[in-house]
Amino acid sequence: MSDDLQRELALVRRQIDEVDDDLLALLNRRARLAQQVGEIKARHGEAGFIYRPEREAQVLQRIQGMNTGPLSNESLTWFFREVMSACLSLEQPLGIAFLGPLGTFSESAAVKHFGHAARLLPQVSIDDVFREVEAQHADYAVVPIENSTEGAVGRTLDLLLTTPLKICGEVVLRIHQHLLSKETALAGVHKVYSHAQSLAQCHEWLNRSLPLAQRVPVGSNAQAAQLAAAEAGAAAIAGQAAAERYRLPELASNIEDEPNNTTRFAVLGRQDAGRSGRDKTSLIMSAQNQTGALSGLLAPFADAGVSMTRLESRPARHTLWEYVFFVDLDGHRDDESLRRALAELAQRAPYLKLLGSYPVAAY
Repeated sequence: MSDDLQRELALVRRQIDEVDDDLLALLNRRARLAQQVGEIKARHGEAGFIYRPEREAQVLQRIQGMNTGPLSNESLTWFFREVMSACLSLEQPLGIAFLGPLGTFSESAAVKHFGHAARLLPQVSIDDVFREVEAQHADYAVVPIENSTEGAVGRTLDLLLTTPLKICGEVVLRIHQHLLSKETALAGVHKVYSHAQSLAQCHEWLNRSLPLAQRVPVGSNAQAAQLAAAEAGAAAIAGQAAAERYRLPELASNIEDEPNNTTRFAVLGRQDAGRSGRDKTSLIMSAQNQTGALSGLLAPFADAGVSMTRLESRPARHTLWEYVFFVDLDGHRDDESLRRALAELAQRAPYLKLLGSYPVAAY
């Protein structure tokens, strides 16, 4: 290495060291300010919920709006989420329940939304995830609600009908499925474990590449990885987190049939989220079994200029051949136009349950 090159590199590296020094001081200053926020809330009797999803969303929206590069918005969002997670943990680490075991896409969604400083609480079923937060053993739940390839997650929708919990956030996670196995060639794989949704998301690839392999649905992809790690001739369809945790090599990568395969997760808590400026509202409603009933329920939104982004029907379960409808709307329930539309809907719908208003997912 030439002397000129060494001098140039040394100059730039000294500048990097100076920036790192400034970053360290600023991060600790931010942490002390976050502690002051907690102290102020405690003095005013507002210390019950230290996590405010609308405030976090506003911070991320502002940072993304100011970003001029070269770092991407995605990278900056990850960084600032981790900073906010670490600052929150100075008061009390948030307990986050999700469908386990460790290594699932649900864990990845929980970490993406709450950062690595959160206390992760894996559960054996989606029912248990709900119960942990309802019983106040966990602060928040992260549950899958729909997949871009396979549609709604039925068990989550069923539980939303009866839970007292509110949707206070959402996470959108790009899903890359990998075939994990200790076998060194596809010819050695005779059984494939995975969650039923993941098997469906890779259906065509399995037909082409492993047409004779037995497909075994299990409770989660991480459980599939555990089983495949202990069984000769077995493989699991799971994500990168499971591959790393259970030390399973990737025999084939990105095997999902749809290149944009994405899952949306709901964040559930015991409090409402305030307005962030970019919000979504979810609700459940029923319609009378008569001609034009559903269009009559949707009319208040059209009249108020409110955009509906999702309409999903689901059996009501308590009455044969009757259905409820899950609806997502643009805006917060406290926005004037949506507030008026919801008031009109309440007069028309036989059953109406507001699941929550919450910030739109930050990508």
